[in-house]
Amino acid sequence: MDCDMSLDHIIERCLARGINCIAIADHGTIEGAIEMQSRAPFPVIVAEEILTPHGEIMGMFLQETIPSGRSVEKTIAEIRAQDGLVCIPHPFDNFRPSALGGKILAEIMEQVDIVEVFNSRAFLHRHSTQAKNLALKYGIPGSAGSDAHTPYEIGNAYVEMPEFNGKDEFLQSLARGRVVGRRSNPLVHFNSLAQSLKSHFK
Repeated sequence: MDCDMSLDHIIERCLARGINCIAIADHGTIEGAIEMQSRAPFPVIVAEEILTPHGEIMGMFLQETIPSGRSVEKTIAEIRAQDGLVCIPHPFDNFRPSALGGKILAEIMEQVDIVEVFNSRAFLHRHSTQAKNLALKYGIPGSAGSDAHTPYEIGNAYVEMPEFNGKDEFLQSLARGRVVGRRSNPLVHFNSLAQSLKSHFK
């Protein structure tokens, strides 16, 4: 996790913004999401951004951390083994080396449940358009992510959708949802870099 927000601060910010359900997707671990699930007064989806040699894949509704560094195929298989959902975060964003795209993305789309069609930290509008077109092409739901690394980014993007119980209802509700969002100030990337450097030199 490349931010230093406390769980209590995240909860406080969510309540202030009227957010009544969140997905926590740290990089390479579900520990924070599990702890948040036990403390938050609203539903928390346990997720993880898993780095493969070709880019990141998000597993949702997980019970255990999936190690990074494994192949795309192995990562998807491990998500499925936990009865989780496969989501592609910020596809086509060529400003991020971790963004999945190109040939490998086309090869796995039949195994994908969700495409993030709006990410507040994406620089270019065309990246969101490409992601939305991909979701439409394969007839799968689109999600939105604040990708929040700081408190004031929480709620920059969200989906207005019916309440749900469990992953199957989540997918059905997401398909009926409405994506809402705005782009974060590009300066937030400098904050993330500073936090990464701070962690590296601890």
